[in-house]
Amino acid sequence: MTPARLWRDGRARISLVVLAAAVLAAVLAPLLSSSDPAAQLDVIGTRFVAPLALDRHGVFHLLGTDRFGRDVWTRLIYGARISLSVGVLAAGISAAIGLLVGAAAGVWRGRVAAVLLGVTDFALALPRVVLLLLLAALWQPSAVLVVVVLAATGWMPVARLVHGEVRTLVGRAFVEGSLALGARRRRVLLRHIVPNTLTPVIVSAALGVGNAILLEAGLSFLGLGVQPPAPSWGNMIASGRDTLVNAPWVAAAPGVALVLVVLACTLLGDALRDALDPTRGPRGA
Repeated sequence: MTPARLWRDGRARISLVVLAAAVLAAVLAPLLSSSDPAAQLDVIGTRFVAPLALDRHGVFHLLGTDRFGRDVWTRLIYGARISLSVGVLAAGISAAIGLLVGAAAGVWRGRVAAVLLGVTDFALALPRVVLLLLLAALWQPSAVLVVVVLAATGWMPVARLVHGEVRTLVGRAFVEGSLALGARRRRVLLRHIVPNTLTPVIVSAALGVGNAILLEAGLSFLGLGVQPPAPSWGNMIASGRDTLVNAPWVAAAPGVALVLVVLACTLLGDALRDALDPTRGPRGA
């Protein structure tokens, strides 16, 4: 795959622009806003200021303020740091664990494969949402806990996908030739098999980022994820659910951001799948 082939896909262009804007806003948050996302200086005088308006102190608020007088734009871009970091870390760890487990089960057959696949199938049989709620309720909610929980419950589909790819590659001539020449299975696995299984892993990781961001938002919305006053798109939506009539911007801003980022991750995953598959042509050119 070349970057030009990926860029010719209209879905990739749109998704990359959206994701780049979200990442830049998160990284440059201190420069894009001078206020503290958790500051509550004058609650009575600055609460529920409409978007594109000035508060009683003459401070401009691009997306308005919430019930505590906190600037929604500031909390949105600082919340992007947490939401994007949790999504990328959880999806990356899940992909790495799934790659190792699936590759090991495909190369080392017998008891090793039976144990690894048995654990994978058992974990797949558990309802993920219920398991997420259970694990998040057992320990003190935090961003670190959310990453661990999402990673621990998201590697199984990747492992199954990689296992199928590895079993196909093991029968190829270049793998059998390497083994016949005396190469160790670990060397064959790392140098020949794993690089050829990265395509589905990359696509799965791209799709997993959006899924992890969505699940983190759901946990934070329920109070089992990132805890206030730290901003997260999920707890921002939760804080604005009671003011949808008189101050809809409080929940609408993080809700729109969440939808755009998750949709961009999904479109990027589809575009990567087509770009990495030579039998497919780019769409939306």
